[in-house]
Parts: sequence; structure tokens; C-alpha cells
Amino acid sequence: MSSIFTIVHILGVVIMGLAGLMATCLATSFFSDDGATTAFYHGTQITLLIGLVMFFLTRNASKIISKRASFLLVTLCWGGASTVCTLPFMLQLPDLKFVDAYFEVISGLSTTGATIFSGLDNLPMSINLWRHELTWFGGMGIIVFAVAVLPILGVGGMQLFKSESPGAVKESDMSPRVAQVAKSLWLAYAIITLACIFSLKLAGMNWFDAICHAFAAISLGGFSTHDSNVGFFNSVQIEIVLSVFQVIAAMNFATHFLAMKRRSFSPYRKDVEARNVLLVIGTSCMLAASVLWHNETYPDFLTCLRHATFNLITIATTSGFMTQDFNQWPIFVPMLMLFLSCITVSTGSTGGGIRMTRTIILMKQAHLEMFKFIHPYALKNVKIGKNVIDESLVTSVTGFIFLYFMCIVVLVFTLLFSGLDFMTSFSAIIACFNNAGPGLNLVGPASNYGVLTDFQTAVCTFAMLLGRVQIFSIVILFVPEFWRK
Repeated sequence: MSSIFTIVHILGVVIMGLAGLMATCLATSFFSDDGATTAFYHGTQITLLIGLVMFFLTRNASKIISKRASFLLVTLCWGGASTVCTLPFMLQLPDLKFVDAYFEVISGLSTTGATIFSGLDNLPMSINLWRHELTWFGGMGIIVFAVAVLPILGVGGMQLFKSESPGAVKESDMSPRVAQVAKSLWLAYAIITLACIFSLKLAGMNWFDAICHAFAAISLGGFSTHDSNVGFFNSVQIEIVLSVFQVIAAMNFATHFLAMKRRSFSPYRKDVEARNVLLVIGTSCMLAASVLWHNETYPDFLTCLRHATFNLITIATTSGFMTQDFNQWPIFVPMLMLFLSCITVSTGSTGGGIRMTRTIILMKQAHLEMFKFIHPYALKNVKIGKNVIDESLVTSVTGFIFLYFMCIVVLVFTLLFSGLDFMTSFSAIIACFNNAGPGLNLVGPASNYGVLTDFQTAVCTFAMLLGRVQIFSIVILFVPEFWRK
């Protein structure tokens, strides 16, 4: 029972944080007079009231949270607390169904970038800003934010950080205290976001578009203020800036922090994941451009390279921007892009999917098994760089990847059962599960997820949640042993 009160107490903190975030959009709406002031005024009031009631009614709750409770809290934060974020959408757009509003919120917070909205160019400025703030806030995670502030309230955050963290955090030169680690990551995150905003402004965007697209790029969220997405600008300079920052965001933010702290590029040279991310993206861009050129999709190789590079990077890094309808490209290229969304990004980044570390571990384990067939009595360990990988970690990675593919299979069959065609079902689940945004066919770049039924939308929403919390935090709740004392 004490754990329940602690969970409610922490949820209250998170919801109050969301009210504060909502208040920035209220101010934007008031000064821009965009017609959404009332929606944000009432939304902020309701959200703050809910958070305050939850916080003060449980202010005497235990300050210690168990590992078991932390898993439940992660799911409730992403799936439960986020419901208040639908208020501005529901109040401003009364014809919008809750399932669609919830999809848009989860898409933002999970940094998926899939949308059900049409007419983005005509939405109130504050509504568009709210969508992008959700992606930016969700980028480093509601829970990491909570970890940074909970020690101030006397609530420990180590269990939360372990259960939500998307991957290993570089520990050298970083404080062992989780709150300090979270603050360091946020600092790197904020600095890189500011750099992206100014770079986009210099590349030709106005300030509002620069802020929104920087939020979406650094969080790898992929939302845009225009229906035609980044294609609206038709600017090589803007595409280059966004491509560079999306690749940066696909790397471990702890590595970025160490590079800033040391004022050196050496952390990147030592980061095995970063090197492999660049290798995979660089090789794949050239391959995709060659396929487009061979099929005469565009008149010359440079144009093929431009469009292949931007759109492949954005899907491979699980961002979700787009400039072209790659649904019309030779099928090899969009399928390659979806595959890359499964494996490309680093742990400790804002992206989704299996992550590069797990991919490397699985490949090295497969190589080790083949080596043992040839030399059955040899003693050899899995290594990444100079670090020996513990066997328990290899087992954990294997279990994760099994669950990853099984969840995808079940969800794809669920959409097929609902009546969707295979390509739409498969690409929608891959894109949502990896938090990559657009899929193919009915949910391709030229369309959006608004074409789906309520049931199909709910399935895709669940896929986004599963992908964002890295499966275990939700799946473990369905294991009977989890609920036994």
C-alpha cells in the first residue's frame, strides 16, 4: 500500500511538470492571439489541480520506491499521466476523438512523430508548439526529468533511472548520483537544442519554425508545423542542418556531455557505438542513392544523393521527418530505411528500436558461437572495444530481442485481423514500435495515421508505448510473478 502512495506522489510531481510545460503554450497563445488561449488556460488549470491534489494527499508517503514499483510507475507515467496532455487538443478541437488526441500525445512523448492531424499549417501556433514541446520533453524522458527533481523532494531515483533508461550511461567523469547524471544529460540536451535552433534560423527558417523543428530534431520526434513536413522548405541548407543534428541526437548524450566537458572529440573516437552509427548511416546513404539513380527515380546522382541521404537519415535515426514521398521509391530503399530504424541509434540517445549496442552484442555473440563450433575448447568472451561483456548481459539482450520480434509479430497480426493490408500493417507497427513515424502504403509520407480506425489507432498507440519504454517495463506487468509478494 505504501508503494501505491509513493507512486501517486511521484505522478503528481510529473503532472505538475506537465502543467508548467502547458503554461508556456498558454503564454504563447496569449501573446500571439491565436485563438487557443481558453483551451490552454483551462487545460493548465485542470492539470495543475490534478497534480497538486495527488502530491499533497500523499505528501507523507514513503520516500523509498522498490524496483517492482518503479516498473509500474514508468508505465503509469507514459500511459497514464500523459492523458492530461490531451486537454489542449480536446478543448481546442471539440470534434477530435479522445483516441486520436491520445495517439497524438503518445506520438509526441514517445518521439515517434506519427500524426493524425491534417491542416498543420493552419493550426493555432500554440497547438503546434504544444506538439513539439511534447516531443522535446519526451526526448530525454518524463522519468529522467523526475529523477533530476525527486532527490530535492527526498525521493530516491536510482530504481526509476534503471527501469526507464534506454541504455548504458557512460560513467567515466560523471557523477555516480543519478540525479546529477540526469541533470548532465539534460544540460547536453539543452545546449545541442539551442545550437540547432540558431543553425536552422541561419539556414532560412523563421524563429517559430526553427524552435519547433529543433525540438523535433534533437528529440528525434519528427513533428513539423507543415503538412508537407520539411519538404515545405525545399532547402538543401535546412536539410543538411537537420541531418547533422539528427545524427548527433542518435548518439549517446553522455558522450556529448563528456565531449563538452573535456572540450575534445576523443569521447566520440572511443565510443564504439558512435563509430558504427556513422558507418551504417554513411554506407546506407550511398547504397540508397545508387539504387535511386539506377532506377532513374531522379534525373541525376546528386539529386538522388540529396533525397536519399535526408530521408534515410531521418528514418534510420527514428526521427520521422520527410521531404519526399518515399512510398513511391523502389521498394528496396524504404524497406532498408525501416530496417535501419530497428538497429541504428545508440543507447542513451533519444531514438528507439533495438539500439546499436544490442545489435553489436548479438552479432559478436553469433560470431562467438561459430568460433566455438570450430574451437569447442577455446575460452573466449564477447567484447565491445576493450570491455568484456558479462554473460548475463548477453542473455538479457537475447531475451529482449526475442520479445521485440514477438511483440511486432503479434501487433502486425492484430492489424491484419482488423482488415488492414500487409504492407500498411507491417510498416505501421515497425514505424510505431521503433518510434520512427511514417510507414508505407496507407500510412506513408503522403498520408498520415488519421486514415486508421479507432481500434487500429489504439493498437499503434500501444506499439509506441511498448517501443518507448523498451518492452520490459510493460510486458513484465503481465507476468504473474510480478504481482506476488
